[in-house]
Amino acid sequence: MRFPRSCGTLVHPTSFPSKYGMGDLGYEAEKFIDFLVRTDQTIWQVLPLGPTGYGNSPYASYSAFAGNHYLISPDRLIDKGLLSKEEAGKAQLPVKNKAEYEKSYELKEELYKKAAERFYADMSDQDKKELSSFKKSNQVWLHDYCLFMTCLKANDKQPWNEWDQDLAQRKSKAIAKVEKEKKEEIDYQLWLQFEFFNQWYELKKYANDKGVRVVGDIPIFVDHNSSDVWSNPEYFAVDKQGNRQLVAGVPPDYFSETGQLWGNPLYKWDALEKDNFSWWVNRFRQMFELYDSIRVDHFRGFDAYWEVKASAETAIKGRWVKAPGKKLFKTIKKELGELPIIAEDLGVMTPEVENLRDSFDFPGMKILQFAFDSDSTNSFLPHNYPQNCVVYTGTHDNDTTKGWYTQAPEVEKHRMREYTKSDGREPEWELIRLGMLSVADQAIFPLQDFMRLDTDHRMNLPGTVGDNWLWRFSNDMLSSVDEGRIKLLAEMSNRKPKKENEE
Repeated sequence: MRFPRSCGTLVHPTSFPSKYGMGDLGYEAEKFIDFLVRTDQTIWQVLPLGPTGYGNSPYASYSAFAGNHYLISPDRLIDKGLLSKEEAGKAQLPVKNKAEYEKSYELKEELYKKAAERFYADMSDQDKKELSSFKKSNQVWLHDYCLFMTCLKANDKQPWNEWDQDLAQRKSKAIAKVEKEKKEEIDYQLWLQFEFFNQWYELKKYANDKGVRVVGDIPIFVDHNSSDVWSNPEYFAVDKQGNRQLVAGVPPDYFSETGQLWGNPLYKWDALEKDNFSWWVNRFRQMFELYDSIRVDHFRGFDAYWEVKASAETAIKGRWVKAPGKKLFKTIKKELGELPIIAEDLGVMTPEVENLRDSFDFPGMKILQFAFDSDSTNSFLPHNYPQNCVVYTGTHDNDTTKGWYTQAPEVEKHRMREYTKSDGREPEWELIRLGMLSVADQAIFPLQDFMRLDTDHRMNLPGTVGDNWLWRFSNDMLSSVDEGRIKLLAEMSNRKPKKENEE
């Protein structure tokens, strides 16, 4: 579908200022939305909001449906009377520019347990009605997820295929035993999801009421150690014991001689298609409720994916396998209607992938940091854009623009200066200006670029573990942004939101 000419900012909720060691869905999130409104921006793009596993990556989640309960704001729980200010104060940590996940998780867990106990002890008729409605509307995944997280805790977070085999294989007696003996923990996991979704929808309404659309992110593959694979093994390439048989990755290329071995179990597309893609339909239905539109990660995997044996040590010995992308999206469109999707079509694209994208009118992505490594035919240069695309200076996987420019080869710096007719002193603003004035329907920029930050503030360095997904900003950093400059560019480029009486 075509999106209105507009602009916005990419930043994940964990990056918001907070007294609790990591950003959350509280009042600082509303302050950020107010910043968007003041600067005539109408898009807020986030990374996946699922519960994160090892490494805290939003792209490695325990569920394709659930929310990251550590984003629940203690301040909002105080407002609901489920916590006291004194209790929440004990979970506060010194404000830093990097998230302190483990400390935050530990302290927040104590708060959440108190809040959940009070919620269940003092449930009003309205609370009971809302909780019942939540359970009913999320029945395709919710109970399985609560069971999975309960068992995961009881097994020290070991992968589910290493649990007791009866539990790993979901034998009815083993499940019934957990449901009986761990009812309190299951109810706690239920409340966490109930509260997360309440807080998220409240925040999304705040954004929508002010004219801001929220763009979400859906990873194509799911983590092996997830509720999804445990509860639906028939849809994934795992054996009867739950061990992976075939996994995802990408073949060797310019960036890696051995390719990338991601390790996610591949889909059994025949089984999914036989079931009329119900798992995918349910997944997209959920995403379209959470967000106003969705960026689909690794879009090319819906046309063809790189299949590697799970026993392989690298991705070299793999093969391309065709995926039923057109059948899938036709089914989803038939079930759900118009599909507000952005296709992450980066990397080496084939005519077949482009055809899949264009047959559904999905806009692709253009990254300005990639625009200067070749000649004038480079598809990332603005003069080569179609209107139906989304332009970025960079994504969460890129360096900040200032960091990119500092480390770029001199020939790329020269091309950028020539193209923008600038001296290179403000590379982030030069690329923001290029994106804003381009024909691309949507222009979205990482908050770090509006803040003119260097490499120390990048969100993720692909292929590395340990120092990613940590970046946070302070209120002072947000206050330092040149809001007038953004407003001027939004007006100049016709991306300013239209008033109700304007056509």
